[in-house]
Order: sequence, then C-alpha cells, then structure tokens
Amino acid sequence: MRFGVALPTCVEGMAYPIRLADHEGIARLAKHAEAVGFDSVLVNDHMSTMPYVREQFASPPRFYEPMVMLTYLAGVTSRVRLQTGVVVLPMREPVLLAKQVSVIDRICGGRVTLGVGVGAYRAEFASVYPARAKIPRGELVAEGIEALGLLFSQRRATYRGKHFQFEDVELYPKPVQDPFPIYSCGNADGTIRRAASAGAGWMPAGMPLPKLADGVARLRAYAQEAGRGEARIEVAPQLVLCLGRDPDAATANFLSSQAHEHLVSLSASTLRGFDPAGFAAQNLIGSPEQVVERILTLQAVGTTELAGLIVVADSESEMADQMSMFAEEVIPAFAEEGAHQ
Repeated sequence: MRFGVALPTCVEGMAYPIRLADHEGIARLAKHAEAVGFDSVLVNDHMSTMPYVREQFASPPRFYEPMVMLTYLAGVTSRVRLQTGVVVLPMREPVLLAKQVSVIDRICGGRVTLGVGVGAYRAEFASVYPARAKIPRGELVAEGIEALGLLFSQRRATYRGKHFQFEDVELYPKPVQDPFPIYSCGNADGTIRRAASAGAGWMPAGMPLPKLADGVARLRAYAQEAGRGEARIEVAPQLVLCLGRDPDAATANFLSSQAHEHLVSLSASTLRGFDPAGFAAQNLIGSPEQVVERILTLQAVGTTELAGLIVVADSESEMADQMSMFAEEVIPAFAEEGAHQ
C-alpha cells in the first residue's frame, strides 16, 4: 500500500478556506510530505471559480495551475511522485499537455503520474469553453487519453478524432517513463472502462465500500475483455483524512469543516446522494487505530494505493500536523508490505 496527500493547489473556497496556502506554502507542504514518509503528492485542476464559492466568499480563491506547480515542486522534492488528480482533459489541448508532462517527467527524473478525468463541475467547463459546452465530456476524455498515448509512444503521431485532431507531430523529449502512467479518475462506468483498456490506474472518489468492490470487479472484467488481464492496474480511491485521538471529535471536526461544504457541493455530480454520516464512516475519519482498520478493509476489496488523501484542515500548520500524525501512526502499520519505499 502506498500513500499520498492532496496539496491545496486549486481548492481554496472549496475544500479549504480562502487564503490557506500560497505557492510557497504548497511547496512547504510537499517537502513536509516527502520528509515524513508519504509516497506521492497530488495537485488538482480548476481554471475558474464555481458559482457557489463566489456566493459564499467575498474574496476570490487562488487556483495554482497544476502543470506549472508540478514543475515548481519538481525542484523542491527528490523522491515523492508528482501526481495530478485530476487534470480536466475537456479543458486541455492534448499536444500541449503531452509536451508539458514530458518535460516535467524529464525534469523530475520520471516521477510524474497523470490522473485525468471529466472534471466535477460542468458549469466551469461551459464557462471556460462555451463552444464545447454541449459536447459530452466523456468523449473528450476518451479521445484525450488516446491522443496522449500516441504522443508519448510514437516518434511521429497523427490523431483524427471527432473532437481532437493533429497531424504528424514529432514530440520530444519523451517522458522518462515508458509506458507513461495515466490514471483514469472518476466513478462512472466509462471511467472504469478507460482505466481497464488503457490506464495504469483507476482513481474513484468517495465511493462506499460495496460500490468500490463492485468497481474493482468491473475493472478486472473489462481488463480481461481488453486483453489486459495480466496487467497491474492500480486502484487508488481518493478519500478524506481527519485524525483525532477522540473519534467523535474527529467526526465533528469533519462535519464543521470547509471540506464538508465542498463535498455537499458535489452531491449533484461526483457524489450523488451524499450522506454526511455515511461518508464519515467510510473515509479515514477517526482515531489512528480506526483509520488503520478502514484501510485494511479497503485493501481487502482491491485498493492498492491511497494517492490523494484530502486532509481536513483550516490552516497550513494544521494540515502539516495531520500529515505528521498519519505518517507516524498509520503508515507504519503497512510498512512490512512496502507502504513506503
């Protein structure tokens, strides 16, 4: 089992209060994650403020572009993997994204994992690309993954999709990693199919344990159908982390947090039917001992990695403290099987 933490790059006003951490604070948290023993750090992707955030806060949030931030973090870290979760492919042009990823992977010595998905907020997509607003985002993601695969692997790549096209592109340098790892991120069946057919991993978000187990079963079946039955495909659910000596206090802390408000905002999309009490019980919320037991149950249904833990915190120091407690009291329980290399 490997462990990673989600950095607050594009989540002010959503999972965190506005003015939680600037680029230097994000770098400090990345270095702290590496120092205490996490395996990866994760950045996410937003270009415009969501309407509910504008209504709630007088000041706009700061969203730090993920590929720029990964370049910055590559220079201040040496071991942790640098992951996206997610890059919103419907808002990205494949050739430029492939060039960015390839160069960053070279700069950091082959430590990048690219998590891609449709994005949680259709309103943001429609705001940034109104001309594409009626296009099914799943189609854009499917084409984007195909296009990236060609650009990373072929000397000269041509792609003629319905929505993305390019001709005879010679893209160098290639990434250090070959094949380059792409995770398909999201809960929909199409997301699982894309992970099974062409991905290195599947990253769902906020899935109850029975649904996660069903998703893993479908992932394996689809991989078999695609002729990838022997391939190792990581299962990396993204979960919320809130530790406390008193389990009830930890749950209360989560329910009163900005992270909880963010999850409520996703109840009409990524987290349909969001139930706060049930969500707390199925995530890493409680005492370190309880969290170890929950990870064991996740492992039993096929989880191989927890790469994007969303830490409940109202300040940079509180986030660092939660990371330290997790590293000291949870990660060692999995050390024998290689949780941390």
